[in-house]
Amino acid sequence: MRVENLSGGEKARLLFALMSRDAPHLMILDEPTNHLDIDAREALVTALNAYEGAVVLVSHDPHLIELVADRLLLVADGKVAGFDGDLADYRKLLLERAREARRGGEAKADGPSRKDERRAAAESRAQLAPLRKKAFEAEKALEKLMARKSAITEKLADPKLYEGPADKVTQLQREGGEVDKALAEAESLWLLAHEELEQAQGGA
Repeated sequence: MRVENLSGGEKARLLFALMSRDAPHLMILDEPTNHLDIDAREALVTALNAYEGAVVLVSHDPHLIELVADRLLLVADGKVAGFDGDLADYRKLLLERAREARRGGEAKADGPSRKDERRAAAESRAQLAPLRKKAFEAEKALEKLMARKSAITEKLADPKLYEGPADKVTQLQREGGEVDKALAEAESLWLLAHEELEQAQGGA
């Protein structure tokens, strides 16, 4: 009889016979019960349990695995690791993972939507806008006073100033004192405005 004329179950029996003929140390079986009838499956179980070599078995047949496997490997997340337990423990693991996945999905669904997040961000920007404006205006006022202070200092440093009327020198010195006082106040306002903004941003 030609191999091409054999049925699926007959081909499987022939392949098992050819594999075991030379008594190899290792056999790798991928879904070995495909095309086998009940009697052939029972014979396979008996043969595998009597086999003295190592068998790597890949199967979706839980009955076969329970009858012949003495070690289970768990393939998950791109890794292969030994599984401490039996098929019943594996079923429990799958159920627990499914429950965790559902709980994670429910938690995600209960969380804020993108629309809510955009609304919260808009409200935060609206609350911070006055503080940002206050800090910006305080900074501009400080820069203006610093420029005025620099101009007065430059004039007072010019020797030609002291060759002219004394009252002009006195006026510039008085203006310098006023600017120094205004600078101290502006610096305080600038620091306060930035502190308020930072606190608001931290609580937003």
